[in-house]
Amino acid sequence: MRIRIDFPQPFLFKTIIPVRISDINYGGHVGNDSILSIVHEARIDFLKQWNYTEMNIEGIGLIMADSAIQYKGEAFHGDEICIEICVGDITSKSFDLYYKLTTVRNEQQFNIAFVKTGMLCFDYASRKIVAIPNQFLDRLNTAN
Repeated sequence: MRIRIDFPQPFLFKTIIPVRISDINYGGHVGNDSILSIVHEARIDFLKQWNYTEMNIEGIGLIMADSAIQYKGEAFHGDEICIEICVGDITSKSFDLYYKLTTVRNEQQFNIAFVKTGMLCFDYASRKIVAIPNQFLDRLNTAN
């Protein structure tokens, strides 16, 4: 059975990331490894809206527990990828981020990929998984 990613909530954040020449593989389109790099950049922008970084969300960091990508179409150098993000499956220590990647060419929108990343709150000093800080949890729940 193939991976299918459904978006659990309305999108609450949007950013645009241009495709770099280094994102292109030998097939002439964005490589599968670059899709994760693009969503990583989008996640940085998502956190930045609240003045957070992946290493400092109310004193703790984030670590990726898993990821899934459903490829929908090709992206090429010069494309601007619109990444929309929503949040789902929030627990006391983790949450999932869902990303919809699209681009517009010749006035037509194309789906590029649907992505899910499972994120854990992580204390890098103690090297342990920890609870989501209350203020960040409130922001995630309010966003839903």
